[in-house]
Amino acid sequence: MNNRELGRIGEEAAVRHIVSRGMKPLARNFRFGRLGEIDIIAQDGNTLCFIEVKARRGDRYGTPAEAVSAVKRKTIMKVAQAYIIRHGIHDMPLRFDVMEIYMGPDGEIQSIEHIKGAF
Repeated sequence: MNNRELGRIGEEAAVRHIVSRGMKPLARNFRFGRLGEIDIIAQDGNTLCFIEVKARRGDRYGTPAEAVSAVKRKTIMKVAQAYIIRHGIHDMPLRFDVMEIYMGPDGEIQSIEHIKGAF
């Protein structure tokens, strides 16, 4: 399984996870030009959440959340700003989350950790 497939499976699991907890997905893979993309945009009550999904087979190179670098966080914030402007969102609390998806060698989900307010 290549990294693209690993990511796709991880994002599918993340969407199922947030839906099972009452969150409402609004967008997936929201891209703003060449600036970058946000994996999942969802609503949690009255809070707009921008979620970065990181799927890994292990933590030999650090946890999935540790893979969300300062540069990636800055990119996510800029793309989030574009989403907010494009959709005319005002006076809504925002949150930036990371979903850590650990997978087994055959692509089975071993665990999901939803880190709310990760940055």
